[in-house]
Amino acid sequence: MGTIDTLILRTIVDTAHDHFFVVDADGKVRYVSPSAAAVYGISCEELRASTVQRLEADGVLNPSISMEVIRTGQPAQLVQRTGTGRRVIAQAHPVFEDGKLVAVVSRSMDLTDLQLLQQEYALLQKRFSDHLKRSQALEGDETALEEVLDELEVKSPLMREVALLLRRVAPTDATVMMLGESGVGKTAFARQLHRWGSRCDGPFVDVNCAAIPESLFEAEMFGYRAGAFSGAAPGGRIGLIEQAAGGTLFLDEIGELPLGVQTKLLKAIQDGRISRLGDNQSRRVDFRLVVATNQDLSRRVEEGSFRLDLYYRLNVIPVTLPPLRERREDIPGLVERQLKRLNRRYGKEKLLARSSWQSLMSQDWPGNVRELENWLERAWLSSDDVIDAKGSASPGLLAARQQEAAPVEDRAEPARPSPLREEEGLKDALNRFEHGILAELCMTLSSTYAIAERLNISQPSVVRKLKQHGLSITR
Repeated sequence: MGTIDTLILRTIVDTAHDHFFVVDADGKVRYVSPSAAAVYGISCEELRASTVQRLEADGVLNPSISMEVIRTGQPAQLVQRTGTGRRVIAQAHPVFEDGKLVAVVSRSMDLTDLQLLQQEYALLQKRFSDHLKRSQALEGDETALEEVLDELEVKSPLMREVALLLRRVAPTDATVMMLGESGVGKTAFARQLHRWGSRCDGPFVDVNCAAIPESLFEAEMFGYRAGAFSGAAPGGRIGLIEQAAGGTLFLDEIGELPLGVQTKLLKAIQDGRISRLGDNQSRRVDFRLVVATNQDLSRRVEEGSFRLDLYYRLNVIPVTLPPLRERREDIPGLVERQLKRLNRRYGKEKLLARSSWQSLMSQDWPGNVRELENWLERAWLSSDDVIDAKGSASPGLLAARQQEAAPVEDRAEPARPSPLREEEGLKDALNRFEHGILAELCMTLSSTYAIAERLNISQPSVVRKLKQHGLSITR
């Protein structure tokens, strides 16, 4: 590298917001950027004269991410506590020459400053929300907006705030991150965001990230050419990202992506280009990205299970959907909408008993809108002409209480699948047996994680199996 190139590179590193370390394979500090002194509490000269082993022992680097890379030879990410009491998130990468580790390059970002920025952003969001309340900018399409809110059964002030914010950002291409508990309606609002946007005539591609195995993710998301691998379709396949061209790509359960998959997704988002498996040429794909998660991604970043740079790319417009227990005003509309759907689907007009409303409104509904809709469908199918909650908004909870209250000798054995039926093969019998187990667990456990733990399988496997059997959590 020439002198000018070296000067340019040094200027870039010295003026960067991140703090850089370059360390020899034996731990000797070769270079630190000037900004590191303020964060780690000692001068750059002292840092350069030391080793990461000594700095870790003295509590300056707690712990040393460079030592982790030297030990493993693999990239690493972790949260450090500095001697100045600050929290920084550090990433480090090994440098090899002829297969031998020769150096480690690390960079860190001060989370203390990031927290201040987040607080400032929250304040700006509140001011923006207050401005929306006072603004008359939406007067021209107020009627259309009200119709959409009615369709989504949005009556509570909290959800109206969410809808107004989405209405404002919909015409842009900014990435939106939907946050909230499972079942709050993130997919429904993502679809409405798409309808409001300038890409409404394009496709809306809904992808459940937890349902795609890591080994198949690249082929599913990016597609492949004919003959790219054994078993590939003869004509190749267009990936989900390409299918979203000109429209919206909705990635649900984004927090479930493995780290290796996150890297591939980040590159596609950054470059706006993808390459199908087996294809040497990349192609540009233009789409609007919306993601959703019920997890705390910032905590997963600190734990090292979610990439910091991907988190920054996704967390442009965070929108939090409150749980149903915090917006009970929406329950009557949601119940009436679901009842109309069921009456239309099954071709019979049924009514909800007036005595049921108190029970429905008093429940916390930990599964949110999804649990409410599932309960109503079960109640519809098991009732005559009038649906009665019988004092509990959740038949699953009611049955559990009755089971606990019953004498031991009176408790019925759990329903077991019947023996092999006539003309039924082993595959069909196993499938029926699996369906029975999953259906029972959906009524007794509150999440796919709990089911996965009970069955000793992975959570994505549970998601796939529930989808295959047409089941969902009802507790």
